[in-house]
Amino acid sequence: MLCSQKTVVHVRQRYLAEGLAAALYDKPRPGQRPKLTGEVEAHLTLLACSDPPEGYARWTMRLLADKLVELELVEEISHVAVWARLKKMTSSPGG
Repeated sequence: MLCSQKTVVHVRQRYLAEGLAAALYDKPRPGQRPKLTGEVEAHLTLLACSDPPEGYARWTMRLLADKLVELELVEEISHVAVWARLKKMTSSPGG
C-alpha cells in the first residue's frame, strides 16, 4: 500500500509526540456510530433478496427501512441510509 510523504511526516510526528500506540492507531473519531452493523447488514441483504410484501412488486427503500425498524434491528433508519448501504454492497433489491 502506498502513502504520501505528508502521511509519513504526520505519523512520525505523532510517534515522537505521543509514542508508538498513537502512531499505529487512530484516535476514536467523533460522531454517531453507524446504525448498520454487520448483523443488520446481513438481515438487510436477506430482506432485499426475499420476496416483497404482499401487494408490492418489489422492495422499496422505504419498505426495507420500515421492516428493519419493525424487526427491531434498529430504532430508526432513513430510506436514504438503506439505499447508501445497498449501493455500497452493490446490491440490486427487487431485481
